[in-house]
Amino acid sequence: MQRYHTRIDPGPKERHLKPMSSHSHDHDHDHADHQGHGHSHDHSHAADMTSADSRRRVAIAAVLTGAFMFAEVAGGLLSGSLALLADAAHMLTDCGSLVLAWVGYKLAERPADPQRSFGFARMKILAAFTNGILLILLAIWIVWEAIHRLMDPVEVMGGMLMAVAVGGLVVNIIAFFVLHGGSKEDLNMQGALWHVAGDMLGSVAAIAAAGIIMATGWMAADPILSVLVAGLVLVAGIRIARQSGHILLEGTPEGLSSADISADLIMSIPAVSSVSHVHAWALTETKRLITLEVTAEPGACIETVRRDVKARLSEAFDLSHATVEVVSEPL
Repeated sequence: MQRYHTRIDPGPKERHLKPMSSHSHDHDHDHADHQGHGHSHDHSHAADMTSADSRRRVAIAAVLTGAFMFAEVAGGLLSGSLALLADAAHMLTDCGSLVLAWVGYKLAERPADPQRSFGFARMKILAAFTNGILLILLAIWIVWEAIHRLMDPVEVMGGMLMAVAVGGLVVNIIAFFVLHGGSKEDLNMQGALWHVAGDMLGSVAAIAAAGIIMATGWMAADPILSVLVAGLVLVAGIRIARQSGHILLEGTPEGLSSADISADLIMSIPAVSSVSHVHAWALTETKRLITLEVTAEPGACIETVRRDVKARLSEAFDLSHATVEVVSEPL
């Protein structure tokens, strides 16, 4: 079996065309390989504008939730409400998540350097994993405290609980609509949006606890409903930790299968006889990468096969960042 380096010296036509396919990009790989993408200055400018808008929306939501969190802490301590303290704790973690999302946007703007060839894109994944673990620990604490409250009931000031909880719901609704107006394709934005949605449910639980206490005097409603909030926190924490941990462990992204990719390339590209050494992973939630080795039919043009494979990976699997090694059986 003969091996060929995939980056062969281009012919005169390729030498003439290559500079046209490398415009406005700072990536370390050759964008002549990205057939069918049609990146342009207008596209890059639009992406920058979208990122700036998302960053601004996340900052507004972070300020809103962070400011009201202190009001909830004070109200929880004064009223004796665990539900309010639980919602404040949830709001604290969500404010932290919003800040991390903002930092993620800022770091993503920094270019790669010799020490970090992929730049700082993974920082938000590491932060998300840390945040997920903290959410799980927070949920455990809320449940533990609720058990103690049920065993040793504490007098709760229903009126103050109601006032602060209603204020929290209003703030969360405003933050929700601020984020809801952002990009629907931005997973970072969608994650922040769902955090605020969880806060809204926490505020509703606190309002329900206040209503029950004011109407019936049943103090157990407060710790019981705080456990419901803890359940929301726990589910969010497990989901975030699992997804970010999968990325940090370089697990195969959802929707990608080595067997499916190999079968598709063999069926769609006649010059490909076999595919091996397929490794797919993700740098972030949205940036997926793949490396693989392709065996070409005898006599096939190595460079043409390589370009066809990269184009097919981009078209069929949304894998625009691919490293493809092509080998050919001897004639």
